Amino acid sequence: MVFKTGENPRLVVVGGGLAGCEAAWQAARRGIEVTLYDMKPERMSPAHISEDFAEMVCSNSLRASPIHNAVGLLKEEMRRMGSLILEAAAATAVPAGRALAVDRQRFAQYVTRAVEKNSRIEIRRELVAEIPDDPFVVLATGPLTAPELARDLQRLLGEEYLYFYDAIAPTLYADSIDHSVVFRASRYEDGEGDYLNIPMDQGQYRAFVDALLEAETVPLHKFEKALYFEGCLPIEEMARRGPQTLAYGPMKPVGLTDPRTGKRSHAVVQLRQEDDAGVLFNLVGFQTKLRIGEQKRILKTLPGLEKAVFARFGSVHRNTYVNAPVRLAPTLELKARKGLYLAGQIAGVEGYVESAALGGIAGINASRAIRGEPELRAPALTAHGALLAHLGNTGVKDFQPMNVNFGLFPPLEPIPGSSRPRKRPKREKHEALASRALDALEAYRQAASPGDE
Repeated sequence: MVFKTGENPRLVVVGGGLAGCEAAWQAARRGIEVTLYDMKPERMSPAHISEDFAEMVCSNSLRASPIHNAVGLLKEEMRRMGSLILEAAAATAVPAGRALAVDRQRFAQYVTRAVEKNSRIEIRRELVAEIPDDPFVVLATGPLTAPELARDLQRLLGEEYLYFYDAIAPTLYADSIDHSVVFRASRYEDGEGDYLNIPMDQGQYRAFVDALLEAETVPLHKFEKALYFEGCLPIEEMARRGPQTLAYGPMKPVGLTDPRTGKRSHAVVQLRQEDDAGVLFNLVGFQTKLRIGEQKRILKTLPGLEKAVFARFGSVHRNTYVNAPVRLAPTLELKARKGLYLAGQIAGVEGYVESAALGGIAGINASRAIRGEPELRAPALTAHGALLAHLGNTGVKDFQPMNVNFGLFPPLEPIPGSSRPRKRPKREKHEALASRALDALEAYRQAASPGDE
């Protein structure tokens, strides 16, 4: 059945993060009336400080931009699908080399204003303690779902959640950095670069690692396990894996030469610009659960940060998600309840970009269901399709959230005319996967078009 004008039921979206706002936006573009709930400011989560929607708490980065990187490809697909989140990111971008980073405050304000001005989106600033009984709902409450709502979802699913802990990196003021010590450069790029870099010799590095290993951390509750996401390990957890783990991870000096010495340091800490004015910088890859006093003490031992003034210290929070292969249909609809869709991190992906991408998919799919239109799936060859394939992979024994990566994509066909299979160079392979994905996206984009393009 296709609903007549004026007969469409509303779509209820719970959660005003990146996924929820994208879901509401995509539905509204398709003529659907939307009610968007967000619990702020009635209740603020432990990680959020602003009343705006789409607040980015872990980092200001939306990661790599080139499409030969999987997340860069996903962003390009989202742009072509009319993403509000990518529109906001483009309008509030700050220098970050080959990455897309934003002024967090301006980004959240942009998304908030856009949603508020949309005549099809009704905003309700109140806590939702139970899953709404409306016929069509998108649940996009993220890793910090209110406990009451989490319990209601748990009751519906009849099982415990899987979970891990997501850590936040510290942010400091640029004018408190000793710029006679740090140098500006981006890995492998000519010119001045967009990152500030703290060079460390072997002795300084070893002392820093020793301090991390001896520092006091915020303890977990006795009933909780330290199941960290591998792509976002706290620095002290990485240090415990071996003395050189950090030097080969977020502190790797490869591609960076200290202009004062003309040499590569043993390790480098990178600082990335947080805001458009360049007032704030965050420590790249330095997510941590150290106590605040320990953070201040240890981070000030880094060369050039002796007088650092911190705008925000690192912290840790619980990230909750469902067993997607068991619980979700390919449309992101819960198998246990028709018309209830999950989007964002709670659906089983990691990362701001991936969360927003699922929000868009959920908004499109819910809109089509409301209109009585046939189900439409993102092609498997696209980055969106690769993420959905990960969520639907029932062959995985222990499901874990994942960032988009080219390992999730179907393999390429053999090179035409080659007498025997030839292994493509990594860059060539990724470019071919990206080109194939964007070609496959076009028919889906047109079929899912809201009709105003």
